[in-house]
Amino acid sequence: MADWNPSLYLQFASERTRPAAELLARIAKPVAHDIADLGCGPGNSTALLRDAWPDAAIVGVDNSPAMLEQARSALPDCQFVEADIGGWRPDRPLDVLYANASLQWINDHETLFPHLASLLAKDGVLAVQMPDNWREPSHTLMRQVAEEMNITASARAPLAGVRRYYDLLSESGCEVDIWQTTYYHPMASHQAIIEWLSATGLRPYLQPLEAAAQQAFLARYAALLAEHYPRQQNGQVLLAFPRLFIVARKTTS
Repeated sequence: MADWNPSLYLQFASERTRPAAELLARIAKPVAHDIADLGCGPGNSTALLRDAWPDAAIVGVDNSPAMLEQARSALPDCQFVEADIGGWRPDRPLDVLYANASLQWINDHETLFPHLASLLAKDGVLAVQMPDNWREPSHTLMRQVAEEMNITASARAPLAGVRRYYDLLSESGCEVDIWQTTYYHPMASHQAIIEWLSATGLRPYLQPLEAAAQQAFLARYAALLAEHYPRQQNGQVLLAFPRLFIVARKTTS
């Protein structure tokens, strides 16, 4: 798959950074020395961590060279590593392991979450935010169009669910705080929804297609979006965006 597009991703920077900031606000950790940002992207979430813990050693991990180039340019005082975030391991146990809107792209959460808990120091915190919109029209319609056009794509799977994440992390020696929030983003048009998702959820469907097939896919998708997302009285379109938040504190050594 082609590399991520930082400029396209940051087109909705404030909407993407808001849940990152709200996740950070729930981490009760006044002092932290070793911090990792898994799936750091262009560094917008890493900047929040640096501001919160200016004296900590912070490493951002991502598998996108383009995203990492943007992050290094924005945050020269942080370390950035190109690696698979599911298999990366730190040099020493972490005080904060932060993953904003990244772990949903990794399969086998049954293995992943206990692994992430194992990377924490005693009293270390795993803080995770994941889009939980797999069943929203924005995503069910992608799959519908792909099926209609006989397109096979390696897209996201649904999340494991609140109770399963709670069990996985509590069984890994953590105290777990878990909650869900649905954001309603006012979008100027249905095309704006497509622009938002072209940087993320639509990528696996569009990347394998030639230009003409991409246009056919997006035209059909836009028509379906118009059916499922009515305009408000002021002309805006409300995009419902559920997200799952987890803050797990390691209580065992």
